[in-house]
This record gives sequence, structure tokens and C-alpha cells, in this order.
Amino acid sequence: MAADPGRAREGTEPAAQPRGWPLRIDERLRIVRYDARHAARFAELNLEWLERYFEVEPIDRAVLSHPELRILAPGGEILFALVDDAAVGTVALKFERPGIFELTKMAVAPDRRGRGIGRHLLEAALVLAGQRGAHTVYLYSNTVLEPAIALYRQAGFAEVPLAAGDDRYARSNIKMVCAVPAR
Repeated sequence: MAADPGRAREGTEPAAQPRGWPLRIDERLRIVRYDARHAARFAELNLEWLERYFEVEPIDRAVLSHPELRILAPGGEILFALVDDAAVGTVALKFERPGIFELTKMAVAPDRRGRGIGRHLLEAALVLAGQRGAHTVYLYSNTVLEPAIALYRQAGFAEVPLAAGDDRYARSNIKMVCAVPAR
């Protein structure tokens, strides 16, 4: 059974739709919460960058094949950037425990990069995390993804040491954390 993305995991936030969703950025760009119609784009957008720079790992395949089970059902969120109703970007917030989410699976279509869509997705994810009661959002990445790392730093993420044995993703060589203001 598919998770209801409007229903939050117990202990995170009431089931009410967070304020201001969907977010209209301009006439053509909107940031929306998960809709199963875009599930295939969630996988396509992420597989593009994963296959270009790295090897797709088993954890990636599990999440991308079953986002409702792996992200939404445990209390997470998936956002899409829509331009004229076409999904051109995405990001997920994976529920870790009350107050803490992992920012994961952020991607923008290659022909749409450099237009601020990733920045809007990241800002929207942090707003939603705050609305969901998060005080901390963390992420794993790789420094070869220089534009992404720069974007994360601009949004307030700071590098923290990878703990010994912290091998969630084989490709990761950086972990970053952002304090989320209360909303």
C-alpha cells in the first residue's frame, strides 16, 4: 500500500498539509510534494547523475525503485520541481528520527542546471523540514560534485567528519549538517 505523503510519521508533525504547499516560484516553476505520477522521474533524474559520476549502489536501487516504501512510509518527503508541469528536479528528506532528516536524492535535469532550480529545491526542502519539526538536516555527498557542495555551503550546511565505519554510501567522502530554524 502506498504511503500518504500528507500523513506524517508519529511524533514528527500533525497530518495537516504544511503551510504554503505547493510553492509557486514563478509563472512556470513550482515546487510540489510527492505525487505518484512523478515516481518514474524521481528514479530517472537520480540515475542520470549517479551513473555519470559513480556506480549505482544497492541502497540507491532500493530507494529509487520503491520511494513510497523507502522514503515516504517511514515519515519522509519527496519534492519535485515542475516547469510547466514537467518534473525537472527532485529531492528527498529521509526521516531519521524525530527532529532529524537526511537530505538525499537531489537531482536536476541536465538541460535545466544552472537556472536556480536546485537552490529552490534545497530551500523548499529545508523549509519543509522545519515545518515537520526538524532541527537538523544532514547529507552525504562527494567533493567531485563541486556545484552541489557549493550550493549546500551557501544554504548553511557545514562539513562534519565522517565517522569511522560510516559507509552508508560507498561514493561519499563528505558529510554535511545544517541546523534548521524553527518554523
